[in-house]
Amino acid sequence: MATSPKPAPRLVIDLAVDTSALTAVLLGEPEAAAILHRLAAATRPGLCAPNRTELLLVIQSRLGDPGVERAKQFLRMQRIRTIPLDEALADAAADAYRRFGKGLHPAGLNFGDCFSYVLAIRAQAPLLFKGDDFTQTDVRSAAPLAANQT
Repeated sequence: MATSPKPAPRLVIDLAVDTSALTAVLLGEPEAAAILHRLAAATRPGLCAPNRTELLLVIQSRLGDPGVERAKQFLRMQRIRTIPLDEALADAAADAYRRFGKGLHPAGLNFGDCFSYVLAIRAQAPLLFKGDDFTQTDVRSAAPLAANQT
């Protein structure tokens, strides 16, 4: 007898964090203080596993090995939980790209953005990000960090 698929469990985070916000902090960009303030207010911030990889790759290219270690320490100190990638999340990210991806929608989400978007939607949590791309989607923003507001 076939069983129906289980609905995706609600992720237990109260803030989804995009790579752009973390990169801004680690590189000392002007938005860093506002991002840190919002992170401090969260009790259960989360980052999707592909976004953690993206963050470490970006920091490696900009700051080298010491930067990568600093990024890992920062994630630990800020209690930013890495949410594992599962099949449902991966499929939902592909769906998000079809809806909001570069060349397909004004939001122009890239590969990594789609994971942040889906994490926020599935967790029913606001998304902390830098830039304008997510403002053109239906995701709830954690803070006014759009590029035109910096």
